[in-house]
Amino acid sequence: MANTDHIVLLDFLGSPFGMRVRLALAAKGIEYRIEEEDLTQSKSSLLLEVNPVHKKIPVLIHNGKPICESLIIVEYIDEVWKDRCPLLPADPYQRAKAKFWADFIDKMVYPPSDKVWAANGEEQEAGKKEFIDGIKLLEGELKSNPYFGGETLGFLDIAFLPLYCWFHTFETFGKFSIEAECPKLVAWGKRCMEEEFVYASLPHPHKLYDMAVEYKKKLGI
Repeated sequence: MANTDHIVLLDFLGSPFGMRVRLALAAKGIEYRIEEEDLTQSKSSLLLEVNPVHKKIPVLIHNGKPICESLIIVEYIDEVWKDRCPLLPADPYQRAKAKFWADFIDKMVYPPSDKVWAANGEEQEAGKKEFIDGIKLLEGELKSNPYFGGETLGFLDIAFLPLYCWFHTFETFGKFSIEAECPKLVAWGKRCMEEEFVYASLPHPHKLYDMAVEYKKKLGI
């Protein structure tokens, strides 16, 4: 990183999407400043200024220029600091596959995961089934590799790792065992957490559970 680079991340501690960006920055060894957004309150004027379209975090501000949407930000980080710890595969086909599965996570895994902890009754059960079906498909992509990126932790690992941090919350509210359903996926998560930059970048699962409890109390659900 050049000495003149100024990097700010608009983020919220519990956001899985913000966690992706923190992981990518940490993997590259990039220094940055966090501007924590309180998503339980009104959105800051800075957030509305730098992301007027979606008005959501995360937003990476690099030398005054905002980049939005977590996967786009991770890819941007990989391209700008390409000399450090490459995240996306060099092979075009493998790169396309990694992006496909990251998109699958956002469309088919994240949405039902919210229902596992935030919903009740039939809606929760339907969300749980959809979530399990999704992560089983994803688990198949690991094959015999230690990481989704093969022998090294990469783009797809970073795309899914934030959800691994939420497994404790999902299991507690959903009353099921993810390890029983997807043992290889849980083993992958434990392996990733042995990486110092991963462990240092992600909140403790019990802290996320406490946040979920408080959120449900506030909403009366």
